[in-house]
Amino acid sequence: MTSVLISLREMFSLSRSERSTGKCETYFSTATQAMISDPRRFEAAMARFDAANAEDPQQEICQGQSYPRELLYAQRMSRWLARLEGDASEPLQLAARSQHIRRWEIPRGDYPPGRAGYHQWRTTLYGFHAEKAGAILVEVGYEQSAVARVRDLLRKRHLKSDPEMQLLEDVICLVFLESYFSDFARQHDEPQLITILQKTWKKMSPRAHQAALELPWAEAELALIRKALASAGPGPDEG
Repeated sequence: MTSVLISLREMFSLSRSERSTGKCETYFSTATQAMISDPRRFEAAMARFDAANAEDPQQEICQGQSYPRELLYAQRMSRWLARLEGDASEPLQLAARSQHIRRWEIPRGDYPPGRAGYHQWRTTLYGFHAEKAGAILVEVGYEQSAVARVRDLLRKRHLKSDPEMQLLEDVICLVFLESYFSDFARQHDEPQLITILQKTWKKMSPRAHQAALELPWAEAELALIRKALASAGPGPDEG
């Protein structure tokens, strides 16, 4: 597994256009080291998160190479956080990297179909990720205040009033739009996609909206986004 990890100081910023040329390495990605209270402890936590996600039995093929799905997702989260906020706090960096930690252990199929079952599953996952990440942070020596902060972020607490929680939500949405929306679009009809795009857009800040529109979309994808936004009316930040 170490073959797919590179140095913490060698952040690799990978755009969709770069992936199309064959680059699909996994990577560590962090904000400025000045934000890190203890670099060795931080690196230990990030490595433990990645080791946990490297056990994902589900694989994702990227440019002909197979990666554990949640490992790739976690490192995409780190990269987008660094792109949006170069001075992200240490707890926020840790929360971004552990956003889906060991998610495969609680499959969607274990919960009833429909909206109620989906929300029950998601709520369970929030607590699960918070506890898994928190346990690792305790083991590598983080103080309780930092552990509690990461757990709160992973539980999505104070979403409407916490700027860091909004930033984490922006990162989640941008990772989805950049790396997963194209495949998602092939599995759903247009009305479903428009609804999903509208819901995703409403979760995002104006800064994330701008970043999303600057992604190298295919013409069909961009047309669908424009259609979704035109029929949505003003969002909570745009009225």
